[in-house]
Amino acid sequence: MFMKKIDESFGLTLGMAERLGIETGRTVSANPEVDAIALRSAVLKCATCKHHDACKSLQATHTQLDAAPDYCRNW
Repeated sequence: MFMKKIDESFGLTLGMAERLGIETGRTVSANPEVDAIALRSAVLKCATCKHHDACKSLQATHTQLDAAPDYCRNW
């Protein structure tokens, strides 16, 4: 159950970042460890969010966003 929630949160975190134009470390970085720590933190924040269904719906209907929704704990 926990791993399923983390996996879902990972996907939502990357999806939201992509829609906002935020780099999430998919490319080689000068500080990969710092990037990994930041991504881990973002995924864990997402995992505690109660708005996964709204986030999924938003991402399903938008390929780009100017700003994150108010409920988003990361951006």
